[in-house]
Amino acid sequence: MTTGMKQTFDSPAFREKYHCGVPLGAFCSREGTEFRLWAPTARFVTLRLYREGTGECLLERIPLRREEKGLWRYATERNLHGVYYDYLVTADRKTQSTADPYARACGLNGGRSMAVDLSRTDPEGWAGDKAPPLPPETVIYEIHVKDFSWDPAAGVPPEYRGKFKALCLENTTLNGDGRRPTCLAYLRELGVTHIQLMPVFDYGSVDEGGGPEQFNWGYDPVNYNVPEGSYSTDPANGAVRVREMKEAVQSLHRNGFRVIMDVVYNHTYRQDSWLGRTVPGYYYRHKADGTLSDGSGCGNDLASERSMCAQYILDSVLYWAEEYHIDGFRFDLMGLLDVPLMNRIRQELDRRWGRGEKLMLGEPWAAGETAAAPGTVLAGKEHLAGLDRWIGAFCDGTRDAVKGDLWSRDAAGFVNGGGLDADRLACCVKGWANCPDGLMKAPSQTVNYLSCHDDWTLWDRLVYTGDRERRFARCSLELLRQNRLAAAINFTCQGHLFLLSGEEFARTKQGLKNTYAASAEINRLDWSRAWANRELVDYYKGLIALRMRLPGLRDKSPGAAARVLSVTAPAENCAAVLLDNSGEGSVWQRLLLAYSASREAVSLALPRGKWEILADAESSFAWREPAAAEDTVRLEPVSALILGQR
Repeated sequence: MTTGMKQTFDSPAFREKYHCGVPLGAFCSREGTEFRLWAPTARFVTLRLYREGTGECLLERIPLRREEKGLWRYATERNLHGVYYDYLVTADRKTQSTADPYARACGLNGGRSMAVDLSRTDPEGWAGDKAPPLPPETVIYEIHVKDFSWDPAAGVPPEYRGKFKALCLENTTLNGDGRRPTCLAYLRELGVTHIQLMPVFDYGSVDEGGGPEQFNWGYDPVNYNVPEGSYSTDPANGAVRVREMKEAVQSLHRNGFRVIMDVVYNHTYRQDSWLGRTVPGYYYRHKADGTLSDGSGCGNDLASERSMCAQYILDSVLYWAEEYHIDGFRFDLMGLLDVPLMNRIRQELDRRWGRGEKLMLGEPWAAGETAAAPGTVLAGKEHLAGLDRWIGAFCDGTRDAVKGDLWSRDAAGFVNGGGLDADRLACCVKGWANCPDGLMKAPSQTVNYLSCHDDWTLWDRLVYTGDRERRFARCSLELLRQNRLAAAINFTCQGHLFLLSGEEFARTKQGLKNTYAASAEINRLDWSRAWANRELVDYYKGLIALRMRLPGLRDKSPGAAARVLSVTAPAENCAAVLLDNSGEGSVWQRLLLAYSASREAVSLALPRGKWEILADAESSFAWREPAAAEDTVRLEPVSALILGQR
């Protein structure tokens, strides 16, 4: 792109002349169908209608009429539901075919859009679908649609494995034995509150017409407002993927889960995208020499600071929340999006659904530098103070303190032999709010996690630092204790809680780091392992249930850090945190959180008074019938103790 065009697109004059507030896309109902496309630099736009989503089946060519603000429009009294379409856009003396960037349905592999009467895609009972009530605490469980049900042991019929339909099966069991729950039934028992779906919009790295063994995480957006076809039972029929994703959301709600959508508004699969073909150059950031910016590490960055790009992102989020009843959004590489846009999204979600009803969280970093327009404030770690305090950010501080620095495979954290920094551990408990090097305003901005889809699983990292023979499938007692300790720390930190699916049963990817394009076999959830490591699963289950009863840890207010009354290091590689746990419905007025990475048992002196053991090295359900403790208590090697005082 030329320097002149870059300056034009960044100018207030361009925004004033061409910012268009009209809803865009194809709108289809009994009253007729209307097509609206924003293409301010185009000289001509032609609509082409097709019988099918692929192939030579052209029905009609229709010139669109240009209106104000760069809008092109065509309206007809015909109901064109199920008719496919694309555009010919002539701009810069070049004519290109393009699908509709605002499409809500599409054909195979997304190359042709489809007009859809959305009311005809609603499953039975959709109008009455509601998310379960907001839980007392947020516990997010990250899944990939294909990972979740690909394992034959999951008890899912072969035709539904890796599909939206698998999320509609409520009572699957291991190998169909009728006794050991898998999939949704398993998650109901585990107690998580939110299911985070890795990208489920239409992405380009999998051939929807190809074999079922194909796999990709899906961070490659093609059609932002259309579900991914490979997760549907018929990707060639544009309405099926829409209906089946709605069915999946409806099922998750019915089973007690809120649904978070992982969204990737920082880049597109290719720069030669529908956005790029509709308004060449506008939607992307370019360097001074005209080359594409690449802060995403994926070849391009969207220019969220430009008004119609921002409007596109906002409209897309609101569309998913409205049409698909999505309850929250996780923003990939949020550090490439600007602070005003993120706050605007937060405000619009709150205005329509109520303060905090829809969750927002994101990665407060980028893969590299981006060529944003001068003066753009990006939503990275250094600018968290400018974000609404109900926009959460993944907390790498806690992650690295617990298991070791992300960038070195063999680096150790507290649980795996890296030593103790009591002040750092205290900041973990505070959710890094009101800490000297903490950037969070309150724990409402903190998302605590130990592993996610990126990088090594928690278990694989523990194997790299604790097993010279790299036996990833073997579950040694020593590493299981480290895993329990790590989980106990994560679940006793203020802030939101997040875990990678399978972390609770020592999920392994055989030591591979980023498995975005590895086989489905490597990425799948191993449901047999979930039952082989049932004691570890139960430990996570107890921590989740206990967390719901501890207002001192659930506090998301700016004053939450003041609940930390003292931090001590009673022995080498041991820390103890005394916490105010008062609050409505609280059974225990104070908590004592003790963490030990020592290989020797420690005698822990207790603050004055009678205490109750709520969780220890063996059980996180001790709070159901708590044992009494006074004066001293034994802290087992590589373990945590949670004690409460009434």
